[in-house]
Amino acid sequence: MIPTTSAYGDFERAGWEDAATVSTYDEHLALVTNQSTQALLEDAGVRSGLRVLDIACGGGQVAAAAAQREADVAGVDFSGTQVGLARSRHPGLRFEQADAAALPFEAHTFDAVVCAFGLCHFPEPDLALREAHRVLRHGGRIAFSVWDVPERTIGFAAVYAAIRRHGTLEVGLPVGPNFWLYSDAAQSREALRDAGFASPTVRTVAQTWRLADADQLFQLVLQGTVRAAALLRAQTPAARDAIRETVREVVETYRVGNRYEVPMPALVATAVKA
Repeated sequence: MIPTTSAYGDFERAGWEDAATVSTYDEHLALVTNQSTQALLEDAGVRSGLRVLDIACGGGQVAAAAAQREADVAGVDFSGTQVGLARSRHPGLRFEQADAAALPFEAHTFDAVVCAFGLCHFPEPDLALREAHRVLRHGGRIAFSVWDVPERTIGFAAVYAAIRRHGTLEVGLPVGPNFWLYSDAAQSREALRDAGFASPTVRTVAQTWRLADADQLFQLVLQGTVRAAALLRAQTPAARDAIRETVREVVETYRVGNRYEVPMPALVATAVKA
């Protein structure tokens, strides 16, 4: 089990209850994460008639895409704000507030489980994978997406590198799992096997963060994330200004015409409940 603290779980849940954070993420960062949705559903084998659980459903984009494949889908999220957004946007679908480590479903309920960019926000992601295994029927598939390794996920890499250069990562945030833990394909396969799954595979899916100006990335991370935003807010004003300028310089190198296209690839991992 990955060492963590209950304070970290409280920190993440509180952050994702903030309506402004959820709105910014939904309006901007979800445009990036949605680019791997079809790969996620494809690898989970989502199709007509299957019962599908979307863990960390956010605003319901993945669940809605599963429903478009004529699956019978339910979504859960630890954030009531996210669940409220999903319900308002997709009133015909089922969404519940629930802990991924203690799902409110009987064993062998679902044919497929998907989780888009949720594992890095869970205080005990290994327990979430075991719960996914429990609620899947035999022969069912799990698929989850995470960000690729930092050196390829340019937007976040630029922010964290700038913090290390001009400020500090040691700002007293609650201890939690390594944000990049499952960005390691070998670690993702091992975690799936440890949770009881068989035949794990991992593939990379290209994603691009399209920005209107070079300063936008810093501002969206500050307003639309939880852990990275807390790091930025904890810096001194002078350090934060220097971080912003360094991030802007990195984004400038990805200019394409009158906009910026920053690589933000995903890993999609999948396995089967044998």
